[in-house]
Amino acid sequence: MSGKILKLGIPKGSLEEATVKLFAKAGYNIQIRSRSYFPSIDDPEIECMLIRAQEIARYVMDGVLDAGLTGKDWVMENRADVVEVENLVYSKATARPVRWVLAVPNDSPIQSIKDLQGKRIATEVVNMTTDYLKKHGVTANVEFSWGATEVKAPKLVDAIVEVTETGSSLRANNLRIVETLLESNTVFIMNKDSHKDAWKLEKASRLVLMLKGAMAANGKVGLMMNIPKGKLEAVLKILPPGKKPTLAELTDKEWLDMTVILEENWVREIVPDLKKAGAEDIVEFPLNKIIH
Repeated sequence: MSGKILKLGIPKGSLEEATVKLFAKAGYNIQIRSRSYFPSIDDPEIECMLIRAQEIARYVMDGVLDAGLTGKDWVMENRADVVEVENLVYSKATARPVRWVLAVPNDSPIQSIKDLQGKRIATEVVNMTTDYLKKHGVTANVEFSWGATEVKAPKLVDAIVEVTETGSSLRANNLRIVETLLESNTVFIMNKDSHKDAWKLEKASRLVLMLKGAMAANGKVGLMMNIPKGKLEAVLKILPPGKKPTLAELTDKEWLDMTVILEENWVREIVPDLKKAGAEDIVEFPLNKIIH
């Protein structure tokens, strides 16, 4: 080992569990102890710290951390001057980017961003909202919301800007979306000086490669089977379009071994058909990483 350390910020809170699972799938086991903000990781060249995603970009910009995982939204909100190394599209509920949306009560007369002139808006992303309004030539009173933002309209404010993945919480609070300000996903960021350090950049790049490999394997499985050579054509027609399986001869020259990577939800649909077409000894196996 080099004796050098990459100081890495791990998001605490809603992204914490999803991040730890992603790292585990990538081959890095993070152990979080209760009441500790310094989780252990089974790589002696990485030092982790649990920090709220809202703050990571600022600490990376200031050099307290070399790198970190946080939302693109929080990089923008902090106006952080950092290097965005890679987009990592994962979140607490879905594999889709989250959205920051302008929402109003269902019966509100507000129909567009222009209708917010002189209105009151509650949000956690004051800078981002203010910048968005300015871009559209709108002046409004944007106030910081300490939480429970959905319940503040219409009694306390005219509109809110809130993050959503599915929109279910907004609907439950009788709110409708007027427009989307930003689609955001997790980004791996680095401090500018750390990015210029050859060792730290290489260490971060290797980590990002494994994280991307783990993400690429989400929802996919491997399928192996033995096929008589005379049935190969029929079996290939059953596979989803664009799939290019690996083929190898068995010791019995009349048989082939086929391996293919598929979306997991396809397997239950095609395995019975593969069996009917002549495939035998069909084995499904999980995937941790796919390195493209």
